[in-house]
Amino acid sequence: MRARSLPSAAGAFVALASVLVPGLVLTSSPAHAAPAASARATPVAATRAAPPAATAARPQAPGDGEAAGDGEGKAVGDGEGKAAAGKDADEAKSFTLADSRITESSGLAASRAHPGVYWTHNDSDDGPYLYAVDSRTGKTVATVTMKGVGSPRDVEAISTGPDGSLYVGDIGDNLDGGWSYVWIYKLPEPKQLRDQTVRATQYVVKYSDGARDAEALMVHPKTGRVYIADKKEAGGSLYEGPAKLSATGTNVFKPIATTDLWATDGAFSPDGKWLALRGYFGGRSYAWNDGHPRSKGRLDVPMQGQGESVTYTADGSALMYGSEGTHSSVVAQQLGGRGGGKNGAPSQDGSTAAGPDSGDTPGFEGDYKMGLGALVASLLLLFGLKRIFVRRKD
Repeated sequence: MRARSLPSAAGAFVALASVLVPGLVLTSSPAHAAPAASARATPVAATRAAPPAATAARPQAPGDGEAAGDGEGKAVGDGEGKAAAGKDADEAKSFTLADSRITESSGLAASRAHPGVYWTHNDSDDGPYLYAVDSRTGKTVATVTMKGVGSPRDVEAISTGPDGSLYVGDIGDNLDGGWSYVWIYKLPEPKQLRDQTVRATQYVVKYSDGARDAEALMVHPKTGRVYIADKKEAGGSLYEGPAKLSATGTNVFKPIATTDLWATDGAFSPDGKWLALRGYFGGRSYAWNDGHPRSKGRLDVPMQGQGESVTYTADGSALMYGSEGTHSSVVAQQLGGRGGGKNGAPSQDGSTAAGPDSGDTPGFEGDYKMGLGALVASLLLLFGLKRIFVRRKD
């Protein structure tokens, strides 16, 4: 989200760190507050009639061709549209988004049809475009234009479903409750990686307890049910959609757990047993527990300029963290065995081992305040050390 997603102070701290220690990579590993209760809520559903879907004409990306649901269209002319072939590499690698059109990568999803390829999209004001990126090269190998979705307002998330579809969350709200409804777009993942136009189904979404800002949309890989985590600085909630989305009525999402996390994205593991939620300064891993999530530990989220996205690799062996910005990096975090690796290495669910906050506690816990505090303390220490070294040189 462009307008109000990253606090100015936090941005200044990140910038200061890069000035004080060039090349420094900061990783958050804050402590956590006491867990919040996670009793499932059943609020009153919204009853206002759903507005008609927008139908404004959209420009096509250069070279796009009309395609049916199978994803066949015009091939990429430069011959670089081939996806990574074969199985995922033994170890996921970090990569840099090479496409200068991708300036605000706000969502990330591992392709289930094309190993080694990741889907991403820009934030608001870009249009109905999705980009398929080959992780071996960082190059865009296909641009998909969604047809039938009108004018997207603030696309913040993308996820893959068990039915072979891509789910795109037009769920951002810079006015923090200014939109009475938001949208989800669903389209079949193209079988061929070519520049093309694909018709998408548009779903109207409302929250049972009122409009809100959100950036995290996750589709459970086994049930196909859609979940949204809202974005609140003081901590938000996880919302559950209906068992099956309706293209003709309003889809009311209801809160099922508190998060206490300023969530910018989330992802389910391919087996559906784990949920990862990230923020700017940290994140949490949860055992899904049949829709009753239980906190398992903190995520070792890399400190990025504006960390907006996370996804599991297609084989579940790593978590991939993305950020906004031109030529931004996607950082791979290889996962180990469940229960935590040696010396605090990430476990298979993505959490770090040990610590009083890594037990089976219900609900969700926050990272933002403690992560920011840890960052401030680190920067103050670095600044002090630099002043000492400068004085010694003088």
